[in-house]
Amino acid sequence: MTSSTPQYPSARDLMDALRFLPEEGQIWLGEQRMLLMSLQASAFFRSELVTTLGIERARGVFIRLGYYSGLQDAELGESLRGERLGLRESFLAGPQLHALQGHVQAIPVTVEVDPEHNHFRSEFVWKGSFEVEVWRARGVQEMPVCWTLLGYASGYATQLLGREVQYREVECRGCGDAQCRIVGKFAEEWPDHEAFTALLREAPLIDELYELQARVATLEGGLARRRSDDDWGPIGSAPAFREMLAMLDSAAVAEVPVLLLGETGTGKEILAQRLHEQSQRANGPFIAVNCAAIPPELIESELFGVEKGAYTGAVQSRLGRFERADGGTLFLDELAELSPRAQAALLRALQEHQIERVGGQALQDVDVRVVAATHADLAQRVEEGRFRRDLFFRLNAFTLTVPPLRERREDILPLAEHFLARCEHHYQRRTLGFSDQARSAMSQYAWPGNVRELKNSIERGVILTVDHKHITERALFGNYRVPTLEREKGQGLDNTGRLAAAPGGGAGEASPRQSIQALFDAGLTLEDIEREMLMAAQADSDDNLAAAARRLGMTRPAYAYRLKKFGLR
Repeated sequence: MTSSTPQYPSARDLMDALRFLPEEGQIWLGEQRMLLMSLQASAFFRSELVTTLGIERARGVFIRLGYYSGLQDAELGESLRGERLGLRESFLAGPQLHALQGHVQAIPVTVEVDPEHNHFRSEFVWKGSFEVEVWRARGVQEMPVCWTLLGYASGYATQLLGREVQYREVECRGCGDAQCRIVGKFAEEWPDHEAFTALLREAPLIDELYELQARVATLEGGLARRRSDDDWGPIGSAPAFREMLAMLDSAAVAEVPVLLLGETGTGKEILAQRLHEQSQRANGPFIAVNCAAIPPELIESELFGVEKGAYTGAVQSRLGRFERADGGTLFLDELAELSPRAQAALLRALQEHQIERVGGQALQDVDVRVVAATHADLAQRVEEGRFRRDLFFRLNAFTLTVPPLRERREDILPLAEHFLARCEHHYQRRTLGFSDQARSAMSQYAWPGNVRELKNSIERGVILTVDHKHITERALFGNYRVPTLEREKGQGLDNTGRLAAAPGGGAGEASPRQSIQALFDAGLTLEDIEREMLMAAQADSDDNLAAAARRLGMTRPAYAYRLKKFGLR
């Protein structure tokens, strides 16, 4: 073991490694390209990072900056002195290089380097620390401020000795002490060595930003749902709807998964929100995800999260919807669109209450209640092999069918008045309400888009209606004329859209020209007629598509295409 009052060897070998090439605009130290930076610029840089990242994050950045610089210089010191002068002189090249670069003058107090006998200890007094100088404007600090210098000393010794060495600044002029003094030992000899090692690991701010962004999105989503125009709550007196609502409320206190079946636009997400708010998880997050809106290749990462580097573009780890919903409720809309892999992962999450991030290897516990919804026939998809049978039975423990709006016509006008009040408030309008014809049309329209279509139609009506005027049928439906009973009786059409029987005879007694004239008189367009014929054929055929297609003289695919074109089921 070497111990004495240390003396530096000549620094000529280090100075000879320094080359200035002004013609090329370069400075080299050995094989490293260097930069000259003014002290004021360094002070500005540090102040910016502290202001932007906070003092703890900035401290970690500067310690890592110095540590990496020390690793680089250790290679130079060993190459210049290792074989020629030995380990001790190679070690002393570190503080000499630091002085050569203008960072600090390091006066050795103790240098004991004996790795063969598991011993290392060194002590230096720093004079003229550049970091103390750049901190002068901030006054006396509560903690040592020579972060970069400390990281450099630790990195240099660690690289040279091939074993982790850590330094501590036990005195610092930035804290009001008389001098800056550091002590270095093998890492495990420091009781807080793990905390220092943690400072050497990257702590990307973007990870915290993503997590905070996810939390903010969750909170904003909850507020939006409480204030949303779609929040029609329990409005409705139709027996089928009230019965479904009672069953929903009874399921709220349980923890079983709930499956909501119903056509698009019937308000399944709002019902899921009601279920959440009446459950014991009401204080937890409510996270909604539309499975059909996410590409199949991304659905797993959206639901279960992703680890950094899991695939090209995964530059940061990211929480999935399950983790965001921990302690609350996860609503999976359009469940039938999940890929087979996602179905398998969802089944495990339901059974084991565990998930695994994409690209991860560890299982994470999650406490989430799943409420799923779909407009598809899941039982048929199970038979076709497109949906897992075990997942279907797991979700099918408590199933509710949401009735379409056309089956609860007594609720149409109360819902319309509710949406009218909200839209008038939102757009700062004061209408005279709906005209009688508009109310009749709304009551008799089939509403294939259900509550969502009703709300959108009323929003359109409010926008198109000036203040102190009634909202007309045209404002709600555009050029489409709803075949109301009053209009059809007056124009020779019955309530199915077919020609009504003429007085004293059947509908078949009217000539083709008379039939066409009746349609013209009713104000129907070709598109209106096609739509009504499609609906009438389907109604007369008891929803048998093939029979309806034959009745209209077309193939089943052609008939299905036209149904889709008009948004009909």
